[in-house]
Amino acid sequence: MRIPLLLLLFFVQKITFSQNILTPAEPIKMDINGLSKTKIKILAKDPSVINAYEVLIQKANNILKVIPKSVMDKTDMPPSGSKHDYVSLAPYWWPDTTKPNGLPYLLKDGLINPEVKNFPDKENMSKLSEYVYLLGLAYYFSEDEIYAKKAAELVSVWFVDSATKMNPNLNFAQMVKGVNNGRGIGLIDTRLFVYAIDGIKLIEKSKYWDKNKSTSTKKWFSDFLDWMYHSKNGIEEYITKNNHGVWFDAQSLGIALYIDSTNFAKEIVKKSLTRLDQQSNADHLFPMELERTNSLHYSCYNLLAFSVIAQLAENLGIDYWQIETANHHSLQKAYEAILPYVLKEKPWKYQEITPLSAQDAYVTFYYANRKLSCINCLETIKKWEGDKYNYMLLTLL
Repeated sequence: MRIPLLLLLFFVQKITFSQNILTPAEPIKMDINGLSKTKIKILAKDPSVINAYEVLIQKANNILKVIPKSVMDKTDMPPSGSKHDYVSLAPYWWPDTTKPNGLPYLLKDGLINPEVKNFPDKENMSKLSEYVYLLGLAYYFSEDEIYAKKAAELVSVWFVDSATKMNPNLNFAQMVKGVNNGRGIGLIDTRLFVYAIDGIKLIEKSKYWDKNKSTSTKKWFSDFLDWMYHSKNGIEEYITKNNHGVWFDAQSLGIALYIDSTNFAKEIVKKSLTRLDQQSNADHLFPMELERTNSLHYSCYNLLAFSVIAQLAENLGIDYWQIETANHHSLQKAYEAILPYVLKEKPWKYQEITPLSAQDAYVTFYYANRKLSCINCLETIKKWEGDKYNYMLLTLL
C-alpha cells in the first residue's frame, strides 16, 4: 500500500434477531480482547448472557442457510461496463416531477427514495458485513467450525473469488441521476466493513480460514485503502467536515490495523483528533450535524464514528476517550454534551423531523456506560426493554 499523500501533508443496517427482540440500529465495534470474559460466562451459563447467546446462535443458524450475494447480482450495468464495480443510488435524491424524465434529481434531505432498492449492492454489502460479524461471534463463543466455514464462504465470494469479487473501489457509489455517476460521500456505504473485519478476525484460527484467504482478503483491503486516499471520490470524502469525514477515518483506521499498518494507523488517529477539534462548538456539539433535518440522529451518528475510532485506538495503546484537543474538546465532553438530550433530561432545540427512538440510542448509551461510566445510560436501556434486555446482543460485547 502506498503512503497516503494527504496524511503526509497533514452498518443503517439493523441487526434484527427476531421480530420481538430489539437490537442496536448500528452494530457495536467489538472489544475483541474483552470477549473472553463473556465466553467464560457463557460456559458457566450465566443468566446475564446465556439468553442473548442463544439468540445469537439462532440467528447464526439462520445465516447458514443464506445464499452468498455479490456485486454480480445486480441487473443494471455500472457506467464502467463491469458488474464487479459497486453501485448505489443516493438515498435522499428524488426525480424532479416538473421534468418529463425526472432529471436531474432533486435533494429531499432525510427522505429516502424507495428507488434505491433497485440497486442491491449496498443492501447486499450491508448484509454481508452483518452476517460475518454475527458468524464470527458465534464461532468464537461456540467454537463450532460450521460458523467459521460460512463466514469464510461469504467473505470469499465478496472479496476473493475472481468470478464474483467486488473491485476495490467506490467510483459509482451514491450516484445522483442526471448529476453524476458517483460521489465521495458514497464511502459512507462501506462503513460496515469495520464490523465485517471484526468477524474475520474472530475466525482467523479456524481451519476454514487458510493463508490464501487471509492474504487475498488483506490484499483487497489494502488496495481499497489505497483507493480511498488517492481517488477523486476518496479525496473528496477525506476533506469533508461532517460525519462523513469521521467515518472515512473510522474505516481507514480499521483497515490499517487489519493489514498491520501500525504507523499509518497512528497518523489516522492523529488526524481524527483534529477533526474532533474542528467539528466541535463551544457547547461540545457538532454544528454541521445540527444543520440536518434529523440533527439529533446525526449528532449521535457522528459520535458513533468517533467512538469506533476510540475503540480501535485502544489497539495502539491510545486513550482516545480522554484526550483533549488544542481547543479543549474531547470525546468525553462530546458525550457529556449530548447525553442529557438523548436521555430526555433536556429538550432538543434543533430540528428533528423523526424523533430519536430508544433503539437509535442504544449504541450511544453502550459506549457511555462502558467507557465513561454513565450508570444512567445502562439503567435507561433496561428500563426501556425490561426482560428483553437479557436477549440483546449488546449484553455479549
